[in-house]
Amino acid sequence: MQSLAGQLLVAMPQMQDPRFARSVVYLCAHSGEAGAMGLVINKLLGSLTMGELFAQLEIEPGRASRLRPVHFGGPVEAGRGFVLHSADYREEASIVVGGNIAVTATLEILRAIGKGEGPSRCLLALGYAGWGPGQLDAEIQANGWLSVAADEEIVFGGDLDGKWQRAMAKLGIDLSMLSTDAGHA
Repeated sequence: MQSLAGQLLVAMPQMQDPRFARSVVYLCAHSGEAGAMGLVINKLLGSLTMGELFAQLEIEPGRASRLRPVHFGGPVEAGRGFVLHSADYREEASIVVGGNIAVTATLEILRAIGKGEGPSRCLLALGYAGWGPGQLDAEIQANGWLSVAADEEIVFGGDLDGKWQRAMAKLGIDLSMLSTDAGHA
């Protein structure tokens, strides 16, 4: 399977794992040998805000970032932070994944956001979604996930509840017509 890095993974309606039910995941990396890594973009980490997290890290939050929510990026390394952001901000550790979207996991980007000097669009996530070699490909073949081209409005938009429906609609799929059974020719 070719790399899906830079794409959105959309959980199928029958997804049983509550951590991923109705999830939209931005795939940051995907290869057959190394597996895959992504960030859930439509679930929050409780009521935690960037201002509260910045206070714990002794970073002065800017006015614009103080009330922004912190996302549940996935169940792996839940204490590790990742900033998914527009590629107008880059530092040495930034990885441009696709188009105008990059990911950075440093304190420097958080300081820049706090000062109002960070990327024009971003979301902060704690944890990530990870798959071992071949695992994501098998889940896709078993009808667990669909993939669709990333859309900055879906990735960075504020309507968390609507991201899943918008990603499905982008595929041109009528949700009522989806089967929960995997088929094989």
